[in-house]
Amino acid sequence: MHHLSEQELIRRDNLSKLAEAGIDAYPSATFEINSTTEEIKSNFKSGDTNYQEVCLAGRLMSKRIMGKASFAELQDAQGRIQLYISRDEICPGDDKTLYNEAFKKWFDLGDFIGIKGYAFFTQVGECSIHVKELTMLSKSLKPLPVVKKDEEGNIFDAFTDPEMRYRQRYVDLVVNNHIKDVFVKRSAMYNSMRTYLNEKGYLEVETPILQPLYGGAAARPFTTHHNTLDMKLYLRIANELYLKRLIVGGFDGVYEFSKDFRNEGMSRFHNPEFTQIELYVAYKDYTWMMNLVEEMVEKVAMDLHGTTQIQVGENIIDFKRPWKRYTMYEAIAHFTGIDISEMSEEQLRDTAKSLNIHVDNTMGKGKIIDEIFGEKCEGNLIQPTFITDYPVEMSPLAKKHKSKPGLVERFEAICNKKEICNAFSELNDPIDQRQRFEAQLELGKRGDQEAMVLDEDFLRALEYGMPPTAGLGIGMDRLAMIMTNQSSIQDVLFFPQMKPEKTAKPE
Repeated sequence: MHHLSEQELIRRDNLSKLAEAGIDAYPSATFEINSTTEEIKSNFKSGDTNYQEVCLAGRLMSKRIMGKASFAELQDAQGRIQLYISRDEICPGDDKTLYNEAFKKWFDLGDFIGIKGYAFFTQVGECSIHVKELTMLSKSLKPLPVVKKDEEGNIFDAFTDPEMRYRQRYVDLVVNNHIKDVFVKRSAMYNSMRTYLNEKGYLEVETPILQPLYGGAAARPFTTHHNTLDMKLYLRIANELYLKRLIVGGFDGVYEFSKDFRNEGMSRFHNPEFTQIELYVAYKDYTWMMNLVEEMVEKVAMDLHGTTQIQVGENIIDFKRPWKRYTMYEAIAHFTGIDISEMSEEQLRDTAKSLNIHVDNTMGKGKIIDEIFGEKCEGNLIQPTFITDYPVEMSPLAKKHKSKPGLVERFEAICNKKEICNAFSELNDPIDQRQRFEAQLELGKRGDQEAMVLDEDFLRALEYGMPPTAGLGIGMDRLAMIMTNQSSIQDVLFFPQMKPEKTAKPE
């Protein structure tokens, strides 16, 4: 049995007292609500005759007993409102004194209550509800963290420790009201993108999360086992190869909000499970897709904020089109003063070392260029910027550039120093694709744990023919961080992955 605090013991005792008095602390009846705290506070004006029969439900967040009357605060999903409770009036049944005593003595902060009454303004002008009936809906057996203030009004001892907040998000949402807004905006972001893509006639689809081969990205997978089939399966690291099979099958445009899993490090920008939207459109290329990304993300900013300019940390980021564009080599030349476009792997390794960038022998040409870009360019890109035309070694699934040998038709959008999207003119030549997979296998043998595996079924699909296609992946969590001004991915996930909780050992 876990150790109960003094507060928890008092609450359990109050639960018993309610039961003895014949009051059910967990009634199963429906409680019909006809308004919200926010609606009443926004619309009720002095002298109005509306809101004279309101039914509200929510948590009891404060309680002041003043002799014959009590004041309390009720918090629902929208906000808080003051309650005025007269001892001679509240009672869902006949015995007024019983329910009044119960409220004063045995109702605790955090309890869910239902109230019926009418709106009025107190003498100091606070919109309140004069309660005529009060019902216990659910007893809270643990005290909520109380925000304490010192004499100067400074808040201390609030529920602000990030680890506690992420572990107990259910408490965080109750006591830190602004947190909810982040997730409401996150949901609005999905709706904005869905609407945009649906209006273009693209189909939202679902593809497998459990895959016999993981593919579509460079990452380490989670491995699991299916008992009946006695086979190893992987949680997907991307859904790309399945969506391309659907383009082979004859759809012109498909997209999926895809929960992906990568068995890698955790940071402010990485959670082992995360969400991407991937989109594939037939008969298009990466230049067309760049325009779509600008237009869609600009629309998201407008839908969420009513403006393309958004405060992110110390910066105002402007999503208004068109965004700045550099090729990968131009960006490196711009920020380092070095032209690497003609360099061999050895020269690249020497260049990286001269820039104090750590490289090792498992890294091929692509990985070294990626390291140089990451160290020297990415951190300078605050405003949304497209980086285009990547070296072929960095992009095993992208089509070779129509005019620049050694490069592929790929872009990434960088914003607030981080990649938020990745897109290609998709590789649809099955012979070239097989060679690229084989090159990845060689990198795997050299020790690159993120190298791709060879997917014979995907190659077979390509051999049936895939039209020219543009593909895109946008990191939804990263975009949500920017759109809600959060500096950590954990703040845009309701339940981020955590280390095991340390539990106190029994004495």
